[in-house]
Amino acid sequence: MSELSRRYAIIEAPSVLGLKPTGVERLPEQLLGFGLAERLQARRAARLETPAYCAERDPQTKTLNAQAIAAWSPKLADAVGATLDAGEFPVVLGGDCSILLGTTLALKRRGRYGLLFIDGHADFYQPEVNPNGEAASMDLAFATGHGPQLLTDLEGRGPLVRDEDAVVFGFRDADEQATYGSQPLPPSLRAFDLATVRRLGVERAARTAVEHLTRDGLEGFFIHVDADSLDDDIMPAVDYRIAGGLSWDELASALQIAIASARAVGIEITIYNPNLDADGAAGRGLVHTLSRALAFE
Repeated sequence: MSELSRRYAIIEAPSVLGLKPTGVERLPEQLLGFGLAERLQARRAARLETPAYCAERDPQTKTLNAQAIAAWSPKLADAVGATLDAGEFPVVLGGDCSILLGTTLALKRRGRYGLLFIDGHADFYQPEVNPNGEAASMDLAFATGHGPQLLTDLEGRGPLVRDEDAVVFGFRDADEQATYGSQPLPPSLRAFDLATVRRLGVERAARTAVEHLTRDGLEGFFIHVDADSLDDDIMPAVDYRIAGGLSWDELASALQIAIASARAVGIEITIYNPNLDADGAAGRGLVHTLSRALAFE
């Protein structure tokens, strides 16, 4: 599908089940208020409400809201699948990163797809060492089959993405991973931390990542974008801040390369917290960058 024929469909998925209700649930309304749908000429396809948040860890999985996430993710998968069936490109507005389980489930129902995971964190913790039990810190691990069965084997389809079909791009939390004892990324999972992206240059790094995700055997790939992948100076509106990060131009370049491949089938945006963006500058910058990349403005 070329950029001229691509039809965007927005799905609002304001889940905080994998994080906490501090404002991330307002991400869709804020980005839409800043004109994202108009700039993408996108249809507003669906809005999914989520179950009530519970602040107590599930005793079996040691994960907050594990049962609710497992029950809600197939509903998100249904909404994503409906847009794909209509020949549209879903733009899923979270919410926290645990929405990844719903979007990747939608694709696993259809075949074998890859994942371009652009995030300031690798999100590969195991529940036993996760300091807060938040699935938003474990979503990539769960999607690739590393973790409790309830969350790694949705509908008996786990893993939703194979290790070798995922690329982690731009993460910069190695020190935190070491401090808390996060399990290492599997050797077969391609990893471009921020230092590697800078060493190669963002365009070369993104082209290498996309080449891996467009190889024979994959039917396409999905894009995950966490707002905390951006430099903390321009995107302070996230719950877990880390110094450094991608510039607006770097994120736009990486996304443009992914979209231009014509093999990307959808995208999700997570973690931007309007309550931490008093003047709206970070949100407007995010809308502008997404519009540049997706609509080739």
